[in-house]
Amino acid sequence: MSEHQFTLVIAGDLERADSIDALFEAGCDDATFGTVDHVGYGDFVREAASLGEAVCSAIEQVETARGLRVLRVEPDDLVTMSEIAERMGRSRESVRLLTKGARGPGGFPPPVSHLRARARLWRWSEVADWAEDLSAPVNPREAALIAMVNAALVFRENASKVENEERELLAALM
Repeated sequence: MSEHQFTLVIAGDLERADSIDALFEAGCDDATFGTVDHVGYGDFVREAASLGEAVCSAIEQVETARGLRVLRVEPDDLVTMSEIAERMGRSRESVRLLTKGARGPGGFPPPVSHLRARARLWRWSEVADWAEDLSAPVNPREAALIAMVNAALVFRENASKVENEERELLAALM
């Protein structure tokens, strides 16, 4: 068993004491819960055989508490250049040069959002996969897992907003 650290962003009222009690009764005694601007979160340090097992069991336990729903897992897949630098243990300037192809092997993943803005966004799962060859302290498998869990949570959140036929078409993409 290994320790896995992650944060769950939670919809529901975590400012009520009975919500916190329900979370601990559900088995979330390995987490610290709080809110930031009325958005709930749980910081977990969970022992499990894999990150996937740790995250999925935490989501199940949180959602057994009445009125709580997990929205996403952090560290998030969408990252800025500064976050890439922090996760790779490099300076922001070093990452900027990697993105431009002025350093490193080239082929840095393209940004996925805000292409013309100064604060562009990349998918950490793509960057981690690319950076693995640089001996950077990254784990592409864990990055991909978090990206997939978050995609599934977004799909679940939005599934009721589209027609059955559209849901079936989208499910077929997976």
